[in-house]
Amino acid sequence: MKIFRQFYDLMMFGAREYAQWDIDTSQRILHSRKRMGILALLLLPIALGGIAFASDMVGGLPGMLGGKTAYAPAFYTPTIFFASIGVGIVAGLITGCIGAGGGFIIAPALMSAGVKGILAVGTDLFHIFAKAIMGSVLHRKLGNISVGLAAVFLIGSMGGATLGGYINRTIYEANPIMSDAFITTIYVFMLGFLCTYALQDYFKSRKTAAQVKAGKKSAATAGTLTNLAQKVQGVNLPPMISFDEGVVPGGRKISWLFLVLSGALVGMAAAIMGVGGGFLTFPIFVYVLGVSSATTVGTDIFQIIFTAGYAGLGQYAIYGFIFYTLAMGMLLGSLVGIQIGSLVTKVVSGQTICGLYAIATSAGFINRAFAMPSKLAGLGYISMSPETGKMLDLIGNVIFFAVLGAFAVWVFYIFFSNIRTLKGEDEPLPKGQEVSA
Repeated sequence: MKIFRQFYDLMMFGAREYAQWDIDTSQRILHSRKRMGILALLLLPIALGGIAFASDMVGGLPGMLGGKTAYAPAFYTPTIFFASIGVGIVAGLITGCIGAGGGFIIAPALMSAGVKGILAVGTDLFHIFAKAIMGSVLHRKLGNISVGLAAVFLIGSMGGATLGGYINRTIYEANPIMSDAFITTIYVFMLGFLCTYALQDYFKSRKTAAQVKAGKKSAATAGTLTNLAQKVQGVNLPPMISFDEGVVPGGRKISWLFLVLSGALVGMAAAIMGVGGGFLTFPIFVYVLGVSSATTVGTDIFQIIFTAGYAGLGQYAIYGFIFYTLAMGMLLGSLVGIQIGSLVTKVVSGQTICGLYAIATSAGFINRAFAMPSKLAGLGYISMSPETGKMLDLIGNVIFFAVLGAFAVWVFYIFFSNIRTLKGEDEPLPKGQEVSA
């Protein structure tokens, strides 16, 4: 149990660092006319595609790239677009307010809305990539990056993303129901793991803020390597990659093989789940490879741009598995949601934030867990009537969207009721008197 606890702490550290990068990126986009212009240009093809679709309704559209005519990636309706904005806003609120976990909500939300799992994954990856390229490669945290470490890691992540995309596409081609079941199963295990430890944190201690700080310190500032990291760095299998020269006198070295294998695992997870992969990069780098947290942050931010870009475009876009309307809607929504969520943290207690994260991940877990029986029944693995499967799906969807909707309403209420404080017109709330659940 101890190793699972350590893994969870490091996953949370990675998720927080990725969330901070997400917040910084959204601020850079919204405060830059040039980047907002780029966003407008990205939205233009969607509007033109919608007009083309409406004008060509009788004759029909040409075959989609990859032959997926049943799921036209550029299909446009105002309802779909505004719904995607709503999903983006909620994901942004979770990222900004809680500081982690927004990416885990997007794919389950899209699948609950009726989007095929493989489309949800591809669309989320494209959304991540679009935000990354508009952010700026020259992010301030990239000053910590080790070029050699990143280059070898990306070799593995590209290979892993290729394998992950191939697995998703192959399963989908064999049986679309099996594809949804596979992606659902992955999310059930991942969200189940996260919500279990998040709930334990919330219920076992009232001093969550102190726990978060202690968790970051154990993952971020440890000066000694774990026993596993010492053994890994002790393997002399050339070529050896040097890193952390500015952290440890003389730096550290590690065999290229472990970096490639780590990158492959992260890339495969990103391509299968439609996430950035930061939640895996941090525990692997810090706990297994013995890389300092500063170098890990820079490397992770760097790899997200290339891994998400390659997986989204090379493994999904060219096969017709990206819903561009949804991606751009989610991008718009998340830019707004992240800003509001990050401001709300100034007037909300740390304990409440931890509790909200536990609730959000639990809602995602319940949603996918309730969806799994109907998927397994569709494959013939279990016996269940279609009516029962639909009822379970409905229950899971109602719980999921009710929780996320209530969360969004609560955050907006806190935001608008404390708008004067957030603007600096009123004195900030005294320590310990923040809003609590």
